[in-house]
Amino acid sequence: MRKPYVLLLPLLLGLLPAAPARAADNGSWSVYPLSSAVAARPYFYVSADPGQTVEDKVVVANKTGKPLTFRLYAADAYNTARDGGFAVKSPGERMRGVGAWAELPKERVTVPGHRTVTVPFTVKVPQGAEPGDHPGAIVALDERIDRGDGSVALGVQRAVGARVYLTVGGPRLPALAVENVHVSHHQPLVPGLGASTATISYTLHNTGNVTLEPKVELKASGLFGRTLLTRDLKKIPSQLLPGQRVRLTETWRSAPQLDRADVKLTATAKDTKESATASFVAVPWLVVAAAVAGTAAGVWLLLRRRRAGARGRAVMRLRRGARPAPAHPQPEAGRSAGG
Repeated sequence: MRKPYVLLLPLLLGLLPAAPARAADNGSWSVYPLSSAVAARPYFYVSADPGQTVEDKVVVANKTGKPLTFRLYAADAYNTARDGGFAVKSPGERMRGVGAWAELPKERVTVPGHRTVTVPFTVKVPQGAEPGDHPGAIVALDERIDRGDGSVALGVQRAVGARVYLTVGGPRLPALAVENVHVSHHQPLVPGLGASTATISYTLHNTGNVTLEPKVELKASGLFGRTLLTRDLKKIPSQLLPGQRVRLTETWRSAPQLDRADVKLTATAKDTKESATASFVAVPWLVVAAAVAGTAAGVWLLLRRRRAGARGRAVMRLRRGARPAPAHPQPEAGRSAGG
């Protein structure tokens, strides 16, 4: 009985630089734009108006000694949720931009060992295309499944793609938002015995139609406006594509252990800037436990005193001969209860 295999298609296009054209390369094959007469191009940069058709050529280079056959296709790009890396959709996924508008003359191409093949393609921008940036890639996919040593039900296909930065003419609207800021605070049980850490999570959202190169600044202030932290964040995507959201986290080590902190994140990119805030109260668990215990003890003492006072007043009434009032008044003698 054959083992069922799960197919993983790693299409994260880091596009490592390689001379002379900074080709997308995985060591076995590379994909890059055909060089112009002036210079090598790192990526495809295409500008077109709605209804316009653009022609270009892509090169697939086989760096091994054996022939390799690839499936060629165009794909839309997106940011990965994990770290905001540049990635492209797999074949069969719904395409809306480059993946839907680019046309290749053939679906598969065989490249001899240590040789290259140049393939022309066209990008037909529809009349109703939205203005702005539509990033994507021309991808060469090896459809063979690498099953490793066969010890796990896991299969992997490899792909390499050359980025396509397509800009459709019209209004360009850069816009950036910082959303859902949350702070988780962790600190030692006993103040001073260990470090306190705060984890700040937030969503970076490109709400416009332009690819952005964001920068994020983190500021934290304590009571009376004291500055606790100022930092330019590094773990952010180098490019945030239009419409994409990325959930990010930042660790604040040596966070305060007894304070009220206000955290502010400010994201900036060309022609856009946005901020969002969150707050947290840093109180050591020992202090919280002591406060809870003190409150409980105070309530217990108060109740005990009230009970003791009630018993004391009852004893005094008995000593003075006072009798407790009847629960219901009795009718006067010689007169019926009904009047």
